[in-house]
Amino acid sequence: MPISVLMPKLSPTMAGADLARWHKKEGDPVKPGELIAEIETDKTTMEVEAVEGGRMGRILVEAGTPKVPINTVIAVILEEGEADLPAGWSPEEAPANVSFAGPAPDLAKPLPPMAGVAGPAPKAVAEDSRIMISPLAKRMAEQGGIDPSRVAGTGPHGRIVKSDIELALASGGHSAPAIRATAASAPTPEGGFIAIPNNGMRKVIARRLCESKQTVPHFYLTMSCRLDALLELRPKITAASGEKVSVNDAIIRAVALALVQVPAANASWTEEFVMQYKDADIAVAVATPGGLITPIIKAAQTKSLVQISREMKDLGLRARAGKLRPDEYQGGGFSISNLGMFGVEEFAAIINPPQACILAVGQGVRQPVVNEDGSIGAATIMKCTLSVDHRVVDGAVGAELLGAFKALIEDPLRLLI
Repeated sequence: MPISVLMPKLSPTMAGADLARWHKKEGDPVKPGELIAEIETDKTTMEVEAVEGGRMGRILVEAGTPKVPINTVIAVILEEGEADLPAGWSPEEAPANVSFAGPAPDLAKPLPPMAGVAGPAPKAVAEDSRIMISPLAKRMAEQGGIDPSRVAGTGPHGRIVKSDIELALASGGHSAPAIRATAASAPTPEGGFIAIPNNGMRKVIARRLCESKQTVPHFYLTMSCRLDALLELRPKITAASGEKVSVNDAIIRAVALALVQVPAANASWTEEFVMQYKDADIAVAVATPGGLITPIIKAAQTKSLVQISREMKDLGLRARAGKLRPDEYQGGGFSISNLGMFGVEEFAAIINPPQACILAVGQGVRQPVVNEDGSIGAATIMKCTLSVDHRVVDGAVGAELLGAFKALIEDPLRLLI
């Protein structure tokens, strides 16, 4: 019986996706578990694998088709012995038998360098010397005046995908034309401007942040934490484990343990009740070429610093390459945004609904301090600002959480227990 291949639903809110590429042509043999297609959503590229074997009978949706609704029949696989589709056959008559999956990360292997746009980057070429680029990315490159040979692909086998072209456009690619404003109602600088299209991720971020700032009653709490003990401990952890643990890894662990101590802050608001989470699922903001994404360290309170470090490296790398699965960035009970590595000393972040808190972490700065005995000394101070949804967390609870976090950061041996 013919098997319908459906556009999979990758998340509860997903309505459709772009069909980026077919890896099989009509008539090609198909083995169970074999990659047959790739689809692109606002935030990631996912691979579609066949569950059943047979032969690719009919491709119903061409590569490069945007916004294909979920559960649309995109292709038909014929079982062994079937020469063609039966007369009068319709997709509704065949069972759907398809799954999507990506290769599991191997944390034991060294992480490859981050891919992206680079001036003299080597061309991504197939065996036939042609540039490997998805139809959607090719069309975007043509419309934006981008030379694909100057773009390093982050897709499978170096293929150039949509996010790579979006990065090239955002970076002002060498062949991207300047588009001058013509509308009298929109004055522009004398030199004109470059129109950078808003990708799907950027639109989602804009909508969610506006909703958060307009509907969530934010308030803010700031504490200063001494980092000296943690900075002294880091090289010892690295020497003992062989894993380079960052300050950010310690912050993730400290937040998770603080949420265990103050569970009332590990919650979300609904109109009917407050959801208090059992695990500390920590979402960590990562900047990508297409926009901000928050991969999640799940049940972080159960993981060691070394485990968190390995997992965060892998998630961060795949986030920048657009390779996260939806379950790896959707959800989470608490967020961390760390801009310290950019030299930012203090800031306040916008809450990511339905979460109730986000911790904004600044740079550790060496400065004079007054010690407990009244003497003057020097210490490395890191300012942290907690943004709180007042519907869920009151000021006293927020202060208790921030105090628990500060105690853990300043006594980092507790992070190793």
